[in-house]
Amino acid sequence: MPSPGLHPDRSLSWLRRILPVVAVYRNVFAASVTAGLVSVAATAAVPVVIGRGVDAAAAGDALRPWVLALVALAGTRFVLGFAYRYGLFRTAHCIEADLRNLVYERLTELSFSYWDRTQTGQVISRANSDIRSIQLLFAFGPLVAMQLALLVMGTTAMVALSLPLTLVAMAPLPLVLYVGLRLRNKVFPLTWVTQSRMADVAMIVDENIQGAQVVRTFAQEQAQVDLLAGSAQRLRWAGTATADARARHAPLMEALPRFGLALVLLTGGLLAIDGSIAVGDIVAFNAYVLLMAAPFRMIGFVLIQWQRASAAAQRVFEILDESPEIIERPDAVRMTEPAGRVEFADVSFTYSTGDGTSILDGFSLTVEPGETVAVVGRTGSGKSTLGRLLPRFYDVDRGEVRIDGVDVRDLRIPDLRRAVTVATDDPFLFATSVRDNVAFARPDADEASVAVALVDAAAGFVTSMPGGTETRLGERGSTISGGQRQRLAIARALVADPAVLVLDDATSAIDTEVEERIHSALRRRRSHRTTIVIAHRLSTIALADRVVFIADGKVAASGSHRHLLSTVPAYAEVLTDIGATESAALPD
Repeated sequence: MPSPGLHPDRSLSWLRRILPVVAVYRNVFAASVTAGLVSVAATAAVPVVIGRGVDAAAAGDALRPWVLALVALAGTRFVLGFAYRYGLFRTAHCIEADLRNLVYERLTELSFSYWDRTQTGQVISRANSDIRSIQLLFAFGPLVAMQLALLVMGTTAMVALSLPLTLVAMAPLPLVLYVGLRLRNKVFPLTWVTQSRMADVAMIVDENIQGAQVVRTFAQEQAQVDLLAGSAQRLRWAGTATADARARHAPLMEALPRFGLALVLLTGGLLAIDGSIAVGDIVAFNAYVLLMAAPFRMIGFVLIQWQRASAAAQRVFEILDESPEIIERPDAVRMTEPAGRVEFADVSFTYSTGDGTSILDGFSLTVEPGETVAVVGRTGSGKSTLGRLLPRFYDVDRGEVRIDGVDVRDLRIPDLRRAVTVATDDPFLFATSVRDNVAFARPDADEASVAVALVDAAAGFVTSMPGGTETRLGERGSTISGGQRQRLAIARALVADPAVLVLDDATSAIDTEVEERIHSALRRRRSHRTTIVIAHRLSTIALADRVVFIADGKVAASGSHRHLLSTVPAYAEVLTDIGATESAALPD
């Protein structure tokens, strides 16, 4: 059963907001707590039985009934203790899994703009250590309720035995409460700082793993080690400050009840001498005072864990409360057989994380079904942005992007992204087999489809791999070259078989001879597919039926390569800047 998610009212406390997630397991939770309370009742009865047994021994009466009673209580505690601990810990792990699934589901919904401003290490930390902190509270938090029940039952039994001794034993409790509140106020801000600095360390480690080649290329290993050491030192300070607060307060919370025990022994001894209380009652009272120490230890632990979970929950909720900017309209249109006609109608767009400069400003372009268009422009002119607006990675500020005459904002997002595939110059490959990477968009694709796509993407190198298409790639495809990664990414796009294919400098790391083989395959396949090529070299422009030149966020010119070369000086300058010196060799 999927978790219902958080309560939407953000003004509620974190615990009340998470209750809908917990409520899924309320039956198991209630049964576990009930078993725990019965186990606590059995524990609270032990001192009375011991006291009565001591009195019976002193009077020369039979001990058998009291021994059997202790055995029965021990058996009850064992069975019910196992039941409630298993139930609570299992429920806590289920809640942890549900929260992690909710976070991952939300991360898949969030727009690209969220990732533009968010550090990966922070997200990883929140999805792992922060959720773990919440899980620990739900595992151990109910134990406090049971310990409090033990406190109530024990106090009731103590009052029944001797009210004066009970008052003496409870005398340190106000001080325990005061110390606990001071500990809470100190630990909460430190816990927040600790969680944040753990995320900083995770981010640095993640970046250095992902960017290991860059670090070594520029011999910056020591600088990165120093950076991590500084972050680890700040984490050490926060952790040490938290430990210092606990070391100052927790022992005092545990020691104060012991002073009560000393007073009980002194007062009880005097009462016993006077004959006001039986020896067995003093033994039972002593056992109850010792039992009272456990609740205080548990309360101190859970107070700290509560603050840690509270800080962690707020960090996790920041992800779950984040609203995706790209959302599907309730009346979104299905797209079953897209023809692939692409229109940019007076489009303007600015990245929210940029400097406020418009990337596209009044951009208009139409690409007919089956047509291949090369888009050329200077760096930062908005070429790659076209490929991000088309599948709705971002939404336009003004104007419309249409496929087959329908605004992409009116289409179902899964249908739109099945119809449009973008292959980039730096493709991401998963640490799994070649086949799984190539068939990522269509996991049910047959081997023939995968094999044909590999051939058309000039990825024949796969056949020489030890396991062929079952060869497992390294993380991000680190075990193959950049050009090989690009060829596998193109094969993946061909298996997806989209109506619109955007090649964003997707063959930049491939030599011209191999690129021409890929182009030939694309020509054979392109009769039913619209192709937009973000071009940075002439061998790529050669694939196009038409060239579109972008400048100042608009279409500055459109036509054949030779026509633009002879009539648009700025186009020739751009070709010179990108090193396209073989322009004369291109056909009309």
